[in-house]
Amino acid sequence: MATCDVCGNDYDKSFQIVQGDRKGTFDSFECAIHAFAPRCAHCGCSIIGHGAEHADKFYCCAHCAKKSGVVGIDDRV
Repeated sequence: MATCDVCGNDYDKSFQIVQGDRKGTFDSFECAIHAFAPRCAHCGCSIIGHGAEHADKFYCCAHCAKKSGVVGIDDRV
């Protein structure tokens, strides 16, 4: 068993995620998202989908990107 880096739960079905030189052990996808998902530069939510990136900032959607001044991005065309 391994202990979750986020909540501390010692769980027999824990798993690890590796991203470059970052590594974490988690008991659930919820904890893994909390630790690894980028945050929207506008609203601060965890980006668990594709999101959008502009000028080294991440946004959860085109709406948030537009509210931050990004031009030329749409959720639907």
